[in-house]
Amino acid sequence: MKTDKKTIWLINQYASTPQTGMGGRHYYLAREMAKQGHDVYLISGSFGHKFRDKSNQKRLITKEDVEGFTHVKIKVLTYPDSFSKKRVINWFIFSFVLGFFVSGKLARPDAIVYSSPALVGYLGARRVARKLNVPLIFEVRDIWPMTLVQLGGFSVKHPFIRFLQWVEDKAYRESDHVVSNLKNAVEHMKSRGMSPKKYTWIPNGFCKDEVSNPQPLSDHVLQQLPNEKFIIGYAGAIGVANALDILIDAAEILKEKQDVAFVLVGDGKEKTNLKALVEQKGLKNVFFVDPIPKAQIQSMLKTFDVCYIGLTGDPLFKLGVSPNKLFDYMASSRPIIYAIDSGAYTPISDAGCGITVPPGDSRKVAEAVVSLKSMPKDALNDMGVNALDFSMAKHEYSQLANRMTELVVAHES
Repeated sequence: MKTDKKTIWLINQYASTPQTGMGGRHYYLAREMAKQGHDVYLISGSFGHKFRDKSNQKRLITKEDVEGFTHVKIKVLTYPDSFSKKRVINWFIFSFVLGFFVSGKLARPDAIVYSSPALVGYLGARRVARKLNVPLIFEVRDIWPMTLVQLGGFSVKHPFIRFLQWVEDKAYRESDHVVSNLKNAVEHMKSRGMSPKKYTWIPNGFCKDEVSNPQPLSDHVLQQLPNEKFIIGYAGAIGVANALDILIDAAEILKEKQDVAFVLVGDGKEKTNLKALVEQKGLKNVFFVDPIPKAQIQSMLKTFDVCYIGLTGDPLFKLGVSPNKLFDYMASSRPIIYAIDSGAYTPISDAGCGITVPPGDSRKVAEAVVSLKSMPKDALNDMGVNALDFSMAKHEYSQLANRMTELVVAHES
C-alpha cells in the first residue's frame, strides 16, 4: 500500500520485542508499518510479568531503534507475578507518564493507537491526543472489565471494576475509531452505546518471514519428542483458560492406542498441575516439552500431525477469539482440532482445515483425533493446504498493517 509517510504511535503497555519478550501483535505491526515507510513509535512499559527481560529501567523514558521503528519504554515498577498489586499501580504510572511527559520526547503523530487490556492508560493516551489535536484509535484485545468479572470472579459492583467500566465506556464514546482482534466484539460495544460504524475488525496473524525461515529445533528439544507416533500437539501458554486438562482427558480415553501421542510445548501456571494429572492417571502417551524460542515454533509444529487449540466454555469467548497460536498453526499447514465456542467466528470450518468440537468435551476431542488419524494422508494434506491458503489470504501481518495504516489515513487530522 502506497501512502504519504505518516508518524504513528502504537501504545500497548505490555508490548514486547523478541529481545524483551516474545514479540507479538504490536511488534509485527510496528515493523511492517515501518517497512511501508512510516515513522512508527511502539510505546510500552519497561516491565511486564511475561517479559524475559526483568531488568529495572533507570531512566523515566528510553528510546531504542528496533528493526526500523522506535521502541519507547516508560519506566514502571517490577513485580513478582500477575496478581501483584504493583501491576495495578503500574497502570496509573504508565498512564500518568504517557499523558504528561511523552509528547515532548517524540515526533508529533498523525494518529495514536491505544491498545487494551490495560484500560487506565487510555486516559493518558486521550490526554496527549487532545493536547496534540490528533485522532485516537482505541484497540480492544481483551474485553475489560468483562474478562475480570467472567473469568476473574470480580463483582460488577466492585469500585475498581466500576471505574474500569467507566473508562471502557468513555473510550467507546470518545475515540475516533475502535478496533478489535475479536470479530464479534462489536456486539458488546453496541451494548455499551457505541455506534457500529465506528468499528473495524483487524485479527491477529503471523509473520511470513518466520514461517518461511524457521530456526531448527535443538537436539535437546528433539529428544523430548516421541518417535513414530501420530502426534496431537499444542504449543503456547499453559494456563487455566487453555483448558488443557480436556486434552489430557482425551489422552486417557485413547491410552490404548499405542501409535497416538499428545505433546504440550510451553510453560505456564497450570503446567505443574497438568503434569501431576498425567502422573495420577498413569498416562504414557503425554509428553511435555520445555519452552522454545518463537523463531523455532514452525519447526516444532512441523513435527505434529494435528494441532490442538481449546478454551474454557465461558460465554465471553462467543464474542470472538484471536489467539496467535491459531494462525501459527494454520501457517504450519497442519489440520487443527478447535475446541472453542467462538460464536459466529468459525475459522476452522470457514477454512476447511480441521474439526471443531464443543469446549470442555474430552470425548469429542478423542473422537476428532480418531477421525483425523483414520483419514488418508492426502486428505490431511489438503486440510493443511487449506489452512495455509486461508492464513496467507487473511492473516499475514503485512496485510494487517496495511489495514491499520488505512485507518490512520482515514482519521488523521
